Amino acid sequence: MTDATPSEDSLTPGLYIVATPIGNLGDITLRAVDVLRRCDGIACEDTRVTGKLLKHLDISKPMWRYDDHSEHRDRTRLVESMRDRAVALVSDAGTPMVSDPGYRLVNDCRAEGIPVTALPGACAAVTGLALSGLPNDRFLFAGFLPSKDKARRETLAELAGVDSTLIFYETAPRLAKSLAAIEEVLPEREVAVARELTKLHEEMRRGLPAGVRAYFDANPPRGEIVLLIGPPPESVASEEEAEIMLVAALRTMKASQAAGQVAKATGMDRKALYARAMALRSE
Repeated sequence: MTDATPSEDSLTPGLYIVATPIGNLGDITLRAVDVLRRCDGIACEDTRVTGKLLKHLDISKPMWRYDDHSEHRDRTRLVESMRDRAVALVSDAGTPMVSDPGYRLVNDCRAEGIPVTALPGACAAVTGLALSGLPNDRFLFAGFLPSKDKARRETLAELAGVDSTLIFYETAPRLAKSLAAIEEVLPEREVAVARELTKLHEEMRRGLPAGVRAYFDANPPRGEIVLLIGPPPESVASEEEAEIMLVAALRTMKASQAAGQVAKATGMDRKALYARAMALRSE
């Protein structure tokens, strides 16, 4: 197979980070197609997945498997090849480096003075945020929740006081446990589950954790999932009320535990509450 159009001027040697569709192939950008046509080769997570995209675009290029488990010597050879070749880096779907392989390769390129160019494009986290209707002026992407129940709950508790919409990637088999953990740790926070984004069976389900969990218990999900948690409610307690709560909590808890409990109850900043708790302890 050959390129559908004659090659234009050669790309400047270096690394090109290319976002690819997360589902709908129509979401590939014109610039991404241009770079994939003109590059000298493509580093990808799975040559079979990338091969399907290239076939759709009628492009034929050498492909090298690359992920974050690739050996150092393989990455070194790839970086060295970019001194006189243009290499595109793609993930199986979406934007490389967003919970996908590539950051070690970028770091090595920068250390060796290899030019790095990033092309914007599809990203499941941002697409899910836009579709959810949850506050988007501040958000935190936190990758995947831990697979162990205790670690999952601890992570949610740790992030509970972050005044932002929280975004996670999740797999269909683990969604029920993640929703159950959110229901336990953050029962009053709105959640949204975005499933199969940009595909034929795209679905967005939003509500309190208990209701969303009940829905997916009755309708087991499939496909890739973006899981979002709304920000904490605005503080309704005054500083005086918060201090009274701190004093009461400090009778039976350590300062860090008391600060966490009051932060969860009031929506106030946990670090500020901890500092006040330590001051109260010393008085």
